[in-house]
Amino acid sequence: MLNNGIEMPALGFGVFQTPPEVTTEAVRAALETGYRLIDTAAAYGNEREVGHALRLSGLPRDEVFVETKVWISDFGYSETLHAFEKSAKKLGLERIDLLILHQALPSRFELTLEAYRALETLHAEGRVRAIGVSNFMEDHLSALLEVASLIPAVNQIEVHPYFSQVGVQKADAARGIVTQAWSPIGGITSYRGGGSRTFDDPAIGQIASDHGKTAAQVMIRWHLQQGRSAIPKSVRAERIAENFDVFDFELSTAELDILDGLDTGVRGGPEPEEVTLEAFGREIAEAV
Repeated sequence: MLNNGIEMPALGFGVFQTPPEVTTEAVRAALETGYRLIDTAAAYGNEREVGHALRLSGLPRDEVFVETKVWISDFGYSETLHAFEKSAKKLGLERIDLLILHQALPSRFELTLEAYRALETLHAEGRVRAIGVSNFMEDHLSALLEVASLIPAVNQIEVHPYFSQVGVQKADAARGIVTQAWSPIGGITSYRGGGSRTFDDPAIGQIASDHGKTAAQVMIRWHLQQGRSAIPKSVRAERIAENFDVFDFELSTAELDILDGLDTGVRGGPEPEEVTLEAFGREIAEAV
């Protein structure tokens, strides 16, 4: 349950870095498996394919919770209102369940505040059911809430056993904000290369063996038992199904503590303070 009373499934399906040509089939497989939360973003370039999968599924619109994100290049009040129009048209939806600011853009935080004001307008008009943020650190949240009328419902951040951002999670919890984990099973520790991978961690492997589960299932269960939302991704039907099969076992307090103790403090994604329009700006295509 989000802080505005809207229900959001805790376990969702993400499509970050999923090529458009395979996105539709991956989302279809996820929906057939039972996922009812789909996460995408304007910057992923696959919103249109997500929308196509939703229509092909035949599921009633109110059975699937759809969230997408506004990229920094579209920050600003009128710009963000237009970003909603682009995303909604690509998704084929009149209303989006959760609309999120993708980054805090610290170097131009006034644009961030204007973008969030646009989200508040969209929420007031009923065009989005909930609004949120992504990759916001404690100081970003504090600065936002000095002027915001609505507390974000969700803060989507990098969280996995090797990087758990406890401080941000506590800041979220103190404000009634749901922490949603991207790269929840530490995939970023694999495809970024170098260093150890969460999937190969012996402690995670032992817990998985004890439960007859995989390392990925253990990590997803860790998120759910600690009250986080998680959005694992895959393009393989068997892996998509495996990541959803996490509701028939429970981790002990000792096992949760072991997973908590694996935090390295090393971020896999970009440093939030280094996200600038100059370095990360990109044009988000119009919906045609």
